[in-house]
Amino acid sequence: MTQFLFGRRPAQIGLCGFLAVLFAGVATMPAAAAVTVISTGACNTAALTQPFLPWGDTNSYEPVPGGDFEGSLTGWTLSGGAHTVSGSEPYAVTGSLGNASLALPAGASAQTPPLCVNAAYPTFRFFAHNDTLPSTLLVTVVYRTPAGLTIAVPVGVVGTSSDWEPTLPMLTGSVAEGALSGGTAEIALRFTAIAGTSEIDDVYVDPRMK
Repeated sequence: MTQFLFGRRPAQIGLCGFLAVLFAGVATMPAAAAVTVISTGACNTAALTQPFLPWGDTNSYEPVPGGDFEGSLTGWTLSGGAHTVSGSEPYAVTGSLGNASLALPAGASAQTPPLCVNAAYPTFRFFAHNDTLPSTLLVTVVYRTPAGLTIAVPVGVVGTSSDWEPTLPMLTGSVAEGALSGGTAEIALRFTAIAGTSEIDDVYVDPRMK
């Protein structure tokens, strides 16, 4: 699987620029608010596992609600023909072999339910493969600012292969985003098929700074 930062150098500038704006906001916060700038406590009590240990990743992760696509997709937003299909990643990282995954034909997108993030949730990973070649996915982090605005920031493009493989870790930007909102913030992850048809499965968020 080929994975690279969106637009390579432009994407790095775009994401870094966005984080720079967030940190600039933190720098102007009153001293009383600064105590919560780096919040490393988990946002919830979800069980943590090490699903990517076979690939040398010893960090602990929590599953995104509905991210195994085995049951209800309540809270997910599907468009452009995104739909569940038979077949799952074959590694049974959830503890048992699944029966379903999410198919994304070209132009389709899927967005997770809102996720609580803070400095303890800096990265995320998921499994992907393709049904047609070439096949690529744009991955976007959607932030909700303290003012209620929504900002979508592309964080990477994944070129999927015919085999199920885990993606590389991708940044949520949660350290800065959580700092601006008093330690925790709300994000969603959006997956959009740019070309071909891809399938994704078992989406996890990594609280490695817990």
